[in-house]
Amino acid sequence: MTRYPLSVFLVCSPMLLLWLGCSTTAHREKADDAVYKIIAQVEEDIFGSASDFSIDTPYSGRDPADISVDEIFAEREGRVRKIINIDDAIDLGVIQNRQYQSQKEQLYLTTLSLTGEQYAFNPQFFAGSTVVRTRSADGEKSESANSDFGVGQLLTTGANISINIANDLLHFLTGDPRKSATSTLSFSVFQPLLRGAGRTVAAERLTQAERDVIYSIRDFSHFQNEFTTDITIDYFRLLQQKDTIYNEYNNYQSRIAATRYLRARSVDREKALDVNQAEQAELSAKNRYINAIVSYKNSLDRFKITLGLPQTVDLQLADEEMENLQEAGLILLAPDTEQAFRIALEHRLPLLNAIDQFEDAQRKVKVAANQLKADLGIFATASVDSEEPINYNQFDFDRVRSTVGIQIDLPLDRLRERNSYRAALIRFESELRSLGLTLDDLRSSIDGSLRELERLKQNYEIQTNAVILAEKQVTGAQLSIESGNAIYRDLEEAQDDLIAAQNAQTAGLVDYLESRLNLLLDLGILNTETNQYWLTQASSINLPSGIGTNSISSTISPDGEVITPEQLFSQ
Repeated sequence: MTRYPLSVFLVCSPMLLLWLGCSTTAHREKADDAVYKIIAQVEEDIFGSASDFSIDTPYSGRDPADISVDEIFAEREGRVRKIINIDDAIDLGVIQNRQYQSQKEQLYLTTLSLTGEQYAFNPQFFAGSTVVRTRSADGEKSESANSDFGVGQLLTTGANISINIANDLLHFLTGDPRKSATSTLSFSVFQPLLRGAGRTVAAERLTQAERDVIYSIRDFSHFQNEFTTDITIDYFRLLQQKDTIYNEYNNYQSRIAATRYLRARSVDREKALDVNQAEQAELSAKNRYINAIVSYKNSLDRFKITLGLPQTVDLQLADEEMENLQEAGLILLAPDTEQAFRIALEHRLPLLNAIDQFEDAQRKVKVAANQLKADLGIFATASVDSEEPINYNQFDFDRVRSTVGIQIDLPLDRLRERNSYRAALIRFESELRSLGLTLDDLRSSIDGSLRELERLKQNYEIQTNAVILAEKQVTGAQLSIESGNAIYRDLEEAQDDLIAAQNAQTAGLVDYLESRLNLLLDLGILNTETNQYWLTQASSINLPSGIGTNSISSTISPDGEVITPEQLFSQ
């Protein structure tokens, strides 16, 4: 069997390991596996269950070099008809919305950073080899090989431990063909006692990375609810615009019929002025109808972008979604301001992040203060050579060389650390003010939302009654004109009132839905997992139904009438 010099083996081993290294696909899969496990665990800790989180897209498994611009163009050339309900819209948005994907990727990257910080406290293996050929001035040639292999470990106490095996070979190729070889096993440890000591300081980056993942998961969960709510409201706004189109069209047809009727009677009964007014009203109704169509199409195009659909898709909405909402009517909420604020303190995820970030600022002051201390630590080293070169089974541990000592570096120059400490104190006070402002803004937002919710409830009820009255007025005006007891202006005004009341009624229903969902979102209790959540109370906790009489938003007196100014300002 051919025997190769040890130097050849020492050089080739790292190269062999490099050649056998993981492929780029394997590295990606390992990164995904580590990140997804962390996210699943943190979600389990926070919410009690884990989601099927993934940032993969249809392009993820492909080589970027294989994706051409022509392909992107081609995807936007197909013309298809797509009919979707609200659930379909939400599903499309979750899969294809660009902002939604960016939010997922941001969570992934935050968690990926945590894996790097965790890695710093894992055993760190290292191996390397260097081969040198030397020619001296007298012509003597030699070659040497130096290699080492070992492992280091950083502890959360601040200690650093390492174990290393080193080989040094020297071979003279000319002159005296002598050889020398040594193998050394060494161990070292350093433990700081003041500056840099303790988990709070040594593992600060790891601690912050762990907390950043918690913040990101909370933010993403809140974003998911915001996103779902926005899709739902955008969908109903489009249906509201469709309803406006129908109302404007019916109004336009009514104006055409009225104009024809007056024109036919203008020979001997109606004034030319009334006919002219009817014709002008007909043109105005036609203009409003055309404007309503254009407004709807523009809104629909924006909705396609939100859903990540190409503009060439012929998108159609399900009208029964509005019918179901109208049938469900107003779903009332009854928390008073104090109750609502307490709910938000326990459930609103951005607020929980703000509280935890205040605690981060507190901790960072302590970490910065630690850097002002002296560098004081204890260290120990030990090493032993093998009895025979490269024979790792025959180390003579009775011949161990060891050192133990104390290292101190007095804090004579701590200007940078002083500045960092002062900056940490300033940032802490900034976080203190920020948390106070967050709490005040939240209470103000909740109070305003409760007032707005009651206002919209009353507006919807008023507009519902207004539609009934306007329909009666139109019918009455038509009968009066036919009997010759009214002028055309009465009918025109009645029709204007009807179209305005109809549009306002639909808008009022959608406005109330949006306000109710946003209030639940502000409180942190919006539950979008329920089937057709917009038709339910959609709360993750039980809330009293109806509007409470002790609500800060109350504008109705106990007898059902609006309160007087005296009652308002005496509250």
